Formats: sequence, structure tokens, C-alpha cells
Amino acid sequence: MARVWLAEEHEAEAVAALLVGFRDHMGRDWPSDNAFLASVERLMERRESEFLLAAADDDSAPDGVCQLRYRFGVWYATLDCWLEDLFVREQARGAGLGAALVAAALARATERGCRRVELDVSTGNPTALALYQRHGFSTGKEPGTQDLLMRARVNGGA
Repeated sequence: MARVWLAEEHEAEAVAALLVGFRDHMGRDWPSDNAFLASVERLMERRESEFLLAAADDDSAPDGVCQLRYRFGVWYATLDCWLEDLFVREQARGAGLGAALVAAALARATERGCRRVELDVSTGNPTALALYQRHGFSTGKEPGTQDLLMRARVNGGA
């Protein structure tokens, strides 16, 4: 059975290695491995971000990760959670790690007092889209509508 836990600071290298795997899976070569590690360490120092790790069992190394970011939201007068960067190594896919990470993310957001969890997912990734829908995520606030994530690039950002 899959095991999911809240990553601790001494596990920053494991978190960063999984995020580098995600970067590679996406066909990118930037940020560097060192930049990922420095970013993970920086985020772990703050209470606004957490990382969850997942392994197939108690004796296995982590093969999955997701990042949770928290911010105070005026619409619910409490914290919102953004589920970010969920990734499971290819050799571990199909074993329930993704589902375990999503369930743990929802439970963690509840523990932190959040009333809303949001994420973005590409329609080009139907497996992930179906995973999130199975856990109660929807694409629109109103029936028959679809919310869109929009972004503008500034200062050379992606």
C-alpha cells in the first residue's frame, strides 16, 4: 500500500531529485539541479509551502512528490491551497501513488484549515485530468462553464 508523508528539511534532496525528474519528463533543461535544490530548501523554511512524498511501501524510497502552497484568500476568509507539481516517476506509475498524493494533499489542506484547493492541469494529460476529477476537482465554478488559468510572461518568465 502506498505511503505518503510530509517531507522534512532533511529530505530536501529527495524532493529536489523528484522535481528534476519532472523537469526532465517535461523535456526541459532549466532550472538546474542545484537551483531546484536551493528552491526546495528555501520553500521548506517557510510555512507557506509544503512537500508531500510518496513511496510504494514503508521500505521503498520516494517515487512521487507534490508541492502544496498556501495563501490567505478573501473569498473564504481562510487559507487557500494550490496543489502544484504533482509527479510520479514513470516506473512507479499505475501503483496508486498519484491518487495517494492527491488524497493526502486534500487531507493536509483540510488540516491547515483550507476551504478550497486549486490546481492547473493540461487537457493534453487526460490521465491526470481523470485523477483530479475522481477526487472531486472540476473545471468550472458554474455548471456549463470552464475556468481558465491565464498567465502573462514578465521579466523573461515562462
